[in-house]
Amino acid sequence: MADARIQSFAEFWPYYIGEHRSPVGRGLHYFGTTLAVLTGITAAVTSTGWLVPVALVLGYGPAWVAHFFIEHNRPATFEYPLWSLLSDFKMLGLALRGRMGDEMVRLYGSRAPDREAPLLARR
Repeated sequence: MADARIQSFAEFWPYYIGEHRSPVGRGLHYFGTTLAVLTGITAAVTSTGWLVPVALVLGYGPAWVAHFFIEHNRPATFEYPLWSLLSDFKMLGLALRGRMGDEMVRLYGSRAPDREAPLLARR
């Protein structure tokens, strides 16, 4: 039987965070998201359309490297593209406010939980 599909963002967020347990992996996500946003803004301000696909590569490239070579899991983007994008921004926002480590502790008991660490809180 296939795993049940996640039905809400509130349910997705702990799953997403569980796929981003490594601080280095999260750092690559922050780097990629920041590059993508800056490139997207540049594309909009300068009306340079060819920068849009560049922004996508800059955003997803570092994140996918993190998943395949550090986290050893499949990016949630493939199954939940919108929620993954929203979660990237939420994760970056928490990091910029110095609260991402606290969120990891709340959900998984450590700032860099082991892959087998169970989910402690649902919301």
